[in-house]
Amino acid sequence: MNDAVSIAAAVREGKVSAVEVTKSALARIAARDNELNCFTVVTAEAALADAARIDSEIAQGNNPGVLAGVPFAVKNLFDITGLTTLAGSKINAENPPATQDATAVAKLKQAGAVLVGALNMDEYAYGFVTENSHYGATHNPHDLNRVAGGSSGGSAAAVAAGLVPLALGSDTNGSIRVPAALCGVFGFKPTYGRLSRAGVALFSSSFDHIGPFARSVQDIATAFDVLQGEDDRDPICTKRPPVETLHIASLHQDIYDIRIAIADDYFTKGAEPEALAAVQKVADVLDATEYITIPEAHRARAAAFVITASEGANLHLDKLRLRSQDFDPATRDRFLAGALIPSGWYLQAQRFRRWYRDRVREVFQNVDVILAPTTPISAPLIGQQTMILDGEEILVRPHLGLFTQPLSFIGLPVLSVPIQQQNALPLGVQLIAAPYNEALILRVAAVLEAKGVVSASVVYLQQI
Repeated sequence: MNDAVSIAAAVREGKVSAVEVTKSALARIAARDNELNCFTVVTAEAALADAARIDSEIAQGNNPGVLAGVPFAVKNLFDITGLTTLAGSKINAENPPATQDATAVAKLKQAGAVLVGALNMDEYAYGFVTENSHYGATHNPHDLNRVAGGSSGGSAAAVAAGLVPLALGSDTNGSIRVPAALCGVFGFKPTYGRLSRAGVALFSSSFDHIGPFARSVQDIATAFDVLQGEDDRDPICTKRPPVETLHIASLHQDIYDIRIAIADDYFTKGAEPEALAAVQKVADVLDATEYITIPEAHRARAAAFVITASEGANLHLDKLRLRSQDFDPATRDRFLAGALIPSGWYLQAQRFRRWYRDRVREVFQNVDVILAPTTPISAPLIGQQTMILDGEEILVRPHLGLFTQPLSFIGLPVLSVPIQQQNALPLGVQLIAAPYNEALILRVAAVLEAKGVVSASVVYLQQI
């Protein structure tokens, strides 16, 4: 009973109380988070009160929701009523507490989930490692000497370590998928605009997504169902009707009608052999033999750098002028560089973005789901500055997003599925589809999970 759906069923059926489940989660956090550093705050008192309310509803014969009693935590850029939203920043710690929950937090609570805390991240979501100079590095549960990935590192590590079965993160250039891959869990970035970002501290508005981390496809699908729906508080949250409810019965349909291909060219260059082998392992099970080229992916990544750096710097320009010494040095330097980008470069990058979106749309006329590595390597060491890829020494921090940036650049839905390696760190494979085709991705992932090809590793987990 370690997955969210099973926990909720047991709570609703009275096999275990929500308070018992919550106390167990809090005990695990107390025992293990000192070495992992996933949490920036644990909301124990509020969590136990919410759990007691859920138990009371059940005692009265009411159904508290599909996620009844499920402990969850969120990246600390989601507003939580009564808490200051840090976004990984020292400066933000001076802000007043949030007066209402982020929409995504409120939706999970309405479905019966119990919030147990906020999670560590790279400052202002600008990074791929969660080595935060203010709040410390989050450690990978598989090897405490290695990074958890970022910028949603606390979210991925908390799920991988069994502290919570469900967490929320955000993804601008890969900040859900990179840590999901390095920590060996599922990480889902739906279509841009599919899920509300209201009450979320933004990094780059034209790129930012939110999404869930979990240890099973069913939990990802269930959380996605709960989080869907238009929201007037977020102007980009699409008015498109929600997709079909993705319960496990619909996920386990045959996928013979789904055309699957392997991304080549850009997505095969620079990856370590193990990362390419992970993709091939998935392809073999799916009988995917076709290769397909996503054109100009390298330029898409370059344009993504320009746009996100420009938008992020503009958002924090006043603080950079007045309080540059209070930034994480790595974040400050990237924002300062972004502030110097000529406006003409930004405009040209946006023009290229429209062209690239049209070219990729043409690719999806011939294929439904594309496979690609999530990261070029497994988790690097904390503090590691460089790595060797394709015979060249390059910086670790920006290049962990080598294969994720060209996809979030145009808001495609992507699920990183975990591949476990014997006597080695986990890796991830991206399942990519055209906008609003989340259901196709999740159906493919469910088949892979049922066949044992993808599975989330859980370190230190005890039975609830």
